[in-house]
Amino acid sequence: MSEQMQRVAWVGTGVMGSSMAGHLLAAGHPVRIHTRTRARAEGLLKAGAQWAASPAEAAEGCDVAFAMVGFPQEVEEVFLGPCGFLAAGAKPRVVVDMGTSPPGLSRRIAQACAALGVGALDAPVSGGDVGARNAALSIMVGGSESDFAAVKPLLDRLGKTVVLQGSAGAGQLCKMVNQILVANSMVGACEAMVAAKAAGLDAERVLQSVSGGAAGSWTLQNLVPRMLKGDWNPGFFASHLAKDLRIAREQTRADGEDLPGLELSERLFQGLEALGHGRLGTQALLKAWDEVIAHVR
Repeated sequence: MSEQMQRVAWVGTGVMGSSMAGHLLAAGHPVRIHTRTRARAEGLLKAGAQWAASPAEAAEGCDVAFAMVGFPQEVEEVFLGPCGFLAAGAKPRVVVDMGTSPPGLSRRIAQACAALGVGALDAPVSGGDVGARNAALSIMVGGSESDFAAVKPLLDRLGKTVVLQGSAGAGQLCKMVNQILVANSMVGACEAMVAAKAAGLDAERVLQSVSGGAAGSWTLQNLVPRMLKGDWNPGFFASHLAKDLRIAREQTRADGEDLPGLELSERLFQGLEALGHGRLGTQALLKAWDEVIAHVR
C-alpha cells in the first residue's frame, strides 16, 4: 500500500489518541474518527477529519483501522462488537490495537480477523502524552511481517522506535515488560523524593544531581519535575497503569515467575485507584503516598 493512498479509521481521542490521529491527518491521510464523546474530537474534525457514528462506520472501506482505547472490554467492543471494526460491510484491510490489552485478547482478535481475511496487529505504545504530541513514541508490534510492512509507514508517523516483536500478542507481551519498568521506576522515584524531603534536602537540587548520573531515567526527566510542581494532570492515567500491571501480574504468574517488585507496584497503583485518584497521572502516586501506603498495609 502506498502511504499516500491509505485511508484511516481512528477510534479513541483521549490524552494520547488525539495527537496520534492528528499526525496522520497532518500527513495528508483521509481520517474517519469515532470516539464516545464527539466533543473530544472537535479539533480533529475542524482540521479535516470525518465523523463516524460507530467503529464499524469508521472502518467501512478503509485501509487501516486504529483503536487507542483504555480497557480490554472497550477493545473487545471496538474490534469484535456488533458495531465494531469487523462488523463493517467493506472490511478494513488491517486493524491495529494501540492500547494495552491482555495478549490472549490480541490473539483472539487476530484469529477473528484471519477468518475474515483481515490483517491484525497489536501495537501498544510507550511515551505518554509527550511522546504522542512529538510523534516520538516507542511502538511494540505483534502480528505478521506482511501486515507490519503494510502499516509501518503510518506507524513511523507516530513513533521513533517501531519494532516487530513477533506474532500476534507479542507486542502486548513487550508492553508488559515496559510497564514493569515504568511502574517500578515510578515507585523508586517516589521513595527517593520522600527520602529527600525527610532528610531536609532541596528536592529541585537533588533532582539536578541525580538525573544526570547513573540514576537518570525517563521518569526523572519527565515526571518528577511534574511532581515537584504539584502537576498531577495525566500524561498517562494512573488507572490505566493499574490495569496494565494487573495484566502483567496475571501473565507472569501464568509463566511461573514470582516478581516481588511487580507485586508491590501493582498493589500501590491499585491502591491509588481505589482511593479515587485513578484519573490523575501516574506521578500522583507521590501526591497520595502516605494515604496509599496506609491503604495497602
